[in-house]
Amino acid sequence: MTTTQVITQRLLALHPKKMDLSLERLNRLLAQLDHPERRLPPVIHVAGTNGKGSTIAFMRAMLEAAGKRVHVYSSPHLVHFRERFRLAGQFVDEQMLNETLERVERINDGQQITFFEITTAVAFELFAQVEADYVLLETGLGGRLDSTNVVPNPLGCVITPISIDHVQFLGNTVEKIAFEKAGILKPGAKAVFSRQPHDAMDVLEKRAAELSITPFICGQDFDGYPERDRFVYQDTEGLEDLPTPKLIGIHQFENATTAIAALKHFGTGVSSEEIARGLQSVIWPARMQPLPGLLQDKLAQGSDLWLDGGHNVAGAQVLAQGLGDLNDKQSRPLTLILGMLGNKDVEGYLSCFEGLAKKVITVPVPADDLTTNAGTSPQDLAELAIQHGFAATHAPSVQDALQLVTRDEPQRVVICGSLYLTGDVLAQNKTPPQ
Repeated sequence: MTTTQVITQRLLALHPKKMDLSLERLNRLLAQLDHPERRLPPVIHVAGTNGKGSTIAFMRAMLEAAGKRVHVYSSPHLVHFRERFRLAGQFVDEQMLNETLERVERINDGQQITFFEITTAVAFELFAQVEADYVLLETGLGGRLDSTNVVPNPLGCVITPISIDHVQFLGNTVEKIAFEKAGILKPGAKAVFSRQPHDAMDVLEKRAAELSITPFICGQDFDGYPERDRFVYQDTEGLEDLPTPKLIGIHQFENATTAIAALKHFGTGVSSEEIARGLQSVIWPARMQPLPGLLQDKLAQGSDLWLDGGHNVAGAQVLAQGLGDLNDKQSRPLTLILGMLGNKDVEGYLSCFEGLAKKVITVPVPADDLTTNAGTSPQDLAELAIQHGFAATHAPSVQDALQLVTRDEPQRVVICGSLYLTGDVLAQNKTPPQ
């Protein structure tokens, strides 16, 4: 085990026996650390069910194209734990991370605290030490009681599309989940809302009105759409003709639209030229990511291999739409290599690919030291896939699953269903995030 892994294992042992969403433990630790969350560069706080990471990736690329230094806190990581902490454009140095982890651990002094709470404190400590122009802060779970919600005065808040997920913590309706996401809104902070289901938008607008916030809303105050191999963005100031986003899928136009609206509405001063450069330089791994290299070489010549970490129904819908668009351009038989955690809506996920995928090969989700959720067994996943009309089988690993894909003709293969699975695949392919 690496030094980082040894430290994170100690921190996991501090987790309360009963999981509860609360800010009390973190507020106690932050007070002991002399409140680093109050000493940060301007913060853009992002909540939502889907699109948080991509929206942040677009904002980072555009801000960096403008020469800004940007911190980012996101989770989970894919390959290396330090991916969660980006300092002024680079993943945190491992020695600096370990020293900060150990210092926060000493100050916590063995008191019960969740892993995400203590690593959020570590993020604030790191961000307070290194000079930057902005912090892009992604919620971990929900919003109202999420650990990131201790930041008192964000520059602005962004709420990306809301759908059903984490029902055991956030509620089983879109309205209940929207209420939790709306908890990041703060008096005096501007707000940008992505396009939302009607019931979710009602909740968001009501909370904004209670805080005397006039939100900037997709479909009302701004919008964006593809047109003739270009990207058109428009808001109350006018229309911009931009290059299409580097990230693949029609949903990425939506995420890019929200990112542009946020940077403009929050007064960052990013120009149209810098926005265009950011659209073309953006990187966000494991989201409909083409995967050339070692693993693709196991398929028939001319095949294409893709990786996607979307793990709920909304994520499956945008993946299916993107694959349908690819199929319209170049038709190929589609095989899903699928692994999912046990707390996900597997049947809802599978239903999105009916009539699109011919075959499903199920695999285990690799064990991760930092998740307590067990994966659905490949055998059970395969049985559910058969019930949905797919030709399905199971394999002990992704490598074995690739051997089961026919080599008679070029194929389209997508490894999907879990970010933990995609992280393991990136490591196997020797293409970790940079």
